[in-house]
Amino acid sequence: MKSLMQTLTRSALAAALGVGLTATAIAADLKVGLSVSLSGPNSSLGVPYAKGMQAALAYKPEVNGRKIQLIVLDDGSDPTTAGRNARKLVEEDKVDVLMGTSGVPAAIAMAQVGRDAKVPMIGLTPIQLDAAENPWVFTVAQPTQLMIDAVVQRMKKDGVKSVGYIGFSDAWGDLVYNALMKSAPEAGIKVLGNERYARADASVTGQVLKLVAMKPDAVMTGGAGTPGALPFLALTERGFKGPVYGQHGLINPDFVRVVGASGQNALMPTGPVIVAEQLPEGYPTKKIAMDFRAAFQKVNNAPTSDAFSAYSFDGWLVFTDAAARAKGEPGTPEFRLSLRDAIASTKEVVGTHGVYNFKPGNLYGVDERARVIVKLDNGQWKLAP
Repeated sequence: MKSLMQTLTRSALAAALGVGLTATAIAADLKVGLSVSLSGPNSSLGVPYAKGMQAALAYKPEVNGRKIQLIVLDDGSDPTTAGRNARKLVEEDKVDVLMGTSGVPAAIAMAQVGRDAKVPMIGLTPIQLDAAENPWVFTVAQPTQLMIDAVVQRMKKDGVKSVGYIGFSDAWGDLVYNALMKSAPEAGIKVLGNERYARADASVTGQVLKLVAMKPDAVMTGGAGTPGALPFLALTERGFKGPVYGQHGLINPDFVRVVGASGQNALMPTGPVIVAEQLPEGYPTKKIAMDFRAAFQKVNNAPTSDAFSAYSFDGWLVFTDAAARAKGEPGTPEFRLSLRDAIASTKEVVGTHGVYNFKPGNLYGVDERARVIVKLDNGQWKLAP
C-alpha cells in the first residue's frame, strides 16, 4: 500500500514539475482531485479506483494543450476523512473537479463539499442524492435501481418466488434493499427479512441463520468488496442450496479470492467491461473497454479484473470531454461553473461501462447499455446466457 501511495505521489509531483518547466509555453494546468480508500475495509475497491485513474491519466494526459495534474489522497475508508480530503483538495490544491470514492457514505461526504464549494464532482460509486439540491454532482456508476432490476428479471427467469435479503448496515445496504423492494413485488417475488451487518464485521452467522429459517428460494446480498463475501461463506456453511445473487459492488478480484468456492454460480449485474472479450462484435462499449485494458496493463504491469478501475477511466473520459468544451481559465470559479455545465450536457460519450448522456437535474448518465448479468464460474466472470 505504501508503494502505491509513493507511486501516486510521484506521479502527481512529476505532473506538477512538468507543467512548471513549460508554464510559458502552454495554458494553465487542469487539476483533478481524487480521494479513495487506499487503506481500511474499502481498500479492495479503492486501490483499483486509484490504479484505473493512473491508466486514465496515461491514456489522455492533456486537454486542448493543458496538462492534467492528478492529486490522490487516501480516505482510510472513513467518510469523515473523505470529506476532509475533499475540502483540502478544493481549498489548498485548488482542483477543478473532485472524483471519488470507495463507498456511498464517503462519496456523499465528498459531494457535500463539492456542492458547498461550487466545484463539480464526478462520483465513482452510485450516490443517492437529491439532484435538484446537488447540481454540482454527477456519477459514472450505474444507478442501483437499474442494476437490481436486471437481477430481479433474472430471478423471475430462474423461477424464484421468495428471496431473503442481507446487506451492509449503511447507505449501500439501504440502496440495494430499497431497489429490491421496488422491483421484486412487481415481478411476483416476495422479499423475506432485512438482515444487516457492518463492513468491519467478522461474521454474519446469526443473520444467515435467521434468513435460512425463513426458507427463501434464493438470497440477495447487499455488500461490497471483500466484506461482501461473508454472506456467501455463511450460507455455504449452513448448507443453503438455493441461488445467491449479488450486485455490482462485488465485482473485484479480492471478493473472488475471499469467497472461493462459496461464490460458485453466483449471479450479479455489472458493466459490460468485465466481460469485454465475451461481448458480441459491434457492442457499443467493446472497443473502448479493450483500449482501457491495454492502458491499464501498460501502466500497472498487470491485467485488470475488476469493475472499479474502469469507473475511474470512465470518469476521466467524461471529465476530459467536458473540459474540452468548458470556457475560462482552469482554477477559476468561472471555469468550474462552465465545466459543471459541460458535464451536464454530455452527449453519447462512450465509456467502458456504458454510453454517457447527462442532463441537468440527473445524477446518472447511463441506460440499459451499461449492464449485463455475469456468473462466477471457477473464479472467472462469465457472461450469463
